[in-house]
Amino acid sequence: MAQTNQKNRPQEPKPPFPYVVEEVIFGNSEIALSGTLTLPAATGPFPAVILIHGSSALDRDETILGHKPFLVIADHFTRHGIAVLRFDKRGVGKSTGVYETATTEDFCADVAKGVEYLKSRPDIRNGQIGLVGHSEGAVIAPMLAAQSDDARFLVLLAGPGVNAVENFCLQGRVLHLADGAEEEMIAIDTQIRKIFTGIIRREANRDLAKEQIDEALAHFVSGLTEQQKAWVKTHSSTNEALIERFNAPWGHFFFSYEPATDLKCITIPVLVLHGDRDLVVSSKHNLPFIDKALKEAGNNDYTIIELPKLNHGFQVCEIGSWDEYEQIEETIAPSVLHIMTDWILERTVKK
Repeated sequence: MAQTNQKNRPQEPKPPFPYVVEEVIFGNSEIALSGTLTLPAATGPFPAVILIHGSSALDRDETILGHKPFLVIADHFTRHGIAVLRFDKRGVGKSTGVYETATTEDFCADVAKGVEYLKSRPDIRNGQIGLVGHSEGAVIAPMLAAQSDDARFLVLLAGPGVNAVENFCLQGRVLHLADGAEEEMIAIDTQIRKIFTGIIRREANRDLAKEQIDEALAHFVSGLTEQQKAWVKTHSSTNEALIERFNAPWGHFFFSYEPATDLKCITIPVLVLHGDRDLVVSSKHNLPFIDKALKEAGNNDYTIIELPKLNHGFQVCEIGSWDEYEQIEETIAPSVLHIMTDWILERTVKK
């Protein structure tokens, strides 16, 4: 998503900071992940979290539309005694590697390297490392926790409970309803989304997938009225850039993945937060499935909170659209920062 010129962001912290800031590098011989580790000014060791980005080529601050939510979160956590590691995705910023060919599994492996790095530090408290994931990051956190017991708690922000195809179709419906589209047109767009995501799920070869998508969509559109064709041309998911983004190794994996598979394995403490005006990952359609999966896991320490008037980025909003996200000066609602901080401290420092 395109970045914008700097706007007023009152929550964005400015130096000097009342804590230690270290530039760090971790990973392996093939990929060097560049990040920032912030440490409380007090004497350690400290509980720690890794911040895990949503989708797109994002830097360590999860910079999007002029906001730096991970910078704001890291600042708040560290001021309250929690060490924070945040890093540029592979192939982004100062991190090496290739972003374009990476999948969610690859990003999960990168986070695992971050956990290994934190475990190696004497100033990080053993057994008190957690994962805080936003959007796709809330897929990666339970994915890693299902593979390893190194993560001792999870905070899932605006994460999915159903698969990406279902969420992608729901997302289109919600966004088009907000724009005033008729049900007839929304149904057409939903079918288009199902057609091309279905092909991407089945076909890993990008060239073959593109041929099949072009053929299938051309056939589908040929059966529409002229009015419907005109709407599809300007409003629907036949956008070439969108299809190109998803027709990649990332999309092939992500559209095939079922979040409940890993959530059903999670028995460590989990905090789930979701805004009720999230137009990207609907709280109404996803939270019940997260709740169901964690119940099936036998998890006896999980909290799910649906927060009123908050969007996908946890800003107080009117609608929840991306245009609104950019215009809002608030980066993340203070209530969200306090809920996360208090919950983490209860399970670490105050334990």
